[in-house]
Amino acid sequence: MDGDIAKLPEIVEIAEEYDLITYVDDAHGSGVLGKGAGTVKHFGLSDRIDFQIGTLSKAIGVVGGYVAGSNQLIEWLKLRSRPFLFSTALPPASIAACIASVDILMKDEELIQQLWANGDFLKSELSRLGFNVGHSETPITPCIIGDEVTTQQFSQRLYEEGVYAKAIVFPTVPKGTGRIRNMPTAAHTREMLEQVVSIYEKVGKEMSLI
Repeated sequence: MDGDIAKLPEIVEIAEEYDLITYVDDAHGSGVLGKGAGTVKHFGLSDRIDFQIGTLSKAIGVVGGYVAGSNQLIEWLKLRSRPFLFSTALPPASIAACIASVDILMKDEELIQQLWANGDFLKSELSRLGFNVGHSETPITPCIIGDEVTTQQFSQRLYEEGVYAKAIVFPTVPKGTGRIRNMPTAAHTREMLEQVVSIYEKVGKEMSLI
């Protein structure tokens, strides 16, 4: 929820020491870290991870998910995984869209660079206004408000002013650490983000948060 990155190298070291399987849920890393390939590639650990799973509905922008691993482990999953056994395949159109999206990510880093630039800008501007944006290491930009009710009211006021940013409160995060979770995309223009910052400033002052 805070845009931080798991200490994967340390996790892998422990897993190898105790002969454990390493399984990485990379829902928010796919298409963002490692030149789009995810957190595992970001740390150069592709040959030391057993499973990597991720969603195709966030950065990839379609629907579904994936599991990557060795041939032996994937075959084992096909035989033993109940969700796989009792599910149906994605429609061909969705698969084609996923392939096209991955092709774009692999051929050109411009969208990823724009995503990171937008995240950096939003964090910098919200911090300048006096909001607590935590210690995010990715484009995910939390705006930590604290009180659960105030956080939800703040989210509602942002929405009324034209910014859709969800409130994340207890029990999803520890009590008293409610936050607005902002996720800029590569499609956001600087003008859009400046408008968001302006609305944050207006509502923040209105609610005496800054």
